[in-house]
Amino acid sequence: MEFQQAKVDTFLDLFYKTRDKIAGFDGCSGVELLNSIDAGNIFFTYSKWESEQHLENYRRSELFRQTWTITKELFCNKPEAWSLTQLGT
Repeated sequence: MEFQQAKVDTFLDLFYKTRDKIAGFDGCSGVELLNSIDAGNIFFTYSKWESEQHLENYRRSELFRQTWTITKELFCNKPEAWSLTQLGT
């Protein structure tokens, strides 16, 4: 996610206020925030879900709607999201 430079602190405040709520959502086993070493206004959230259905339940929740409504106003570019599967090590 690439944010307007002036809105980075707003995003960080929102993330840290909601992180525990997201992590406590049924089926979520953790949420992390990563920051680009090259651009201070580019962030990645990394969350682990027990199943795609758990993630979909979160995406349909009031918590997601409220958080996303605020977050999307802070972007300076279109955000991207991927769902991934872990391969054997």
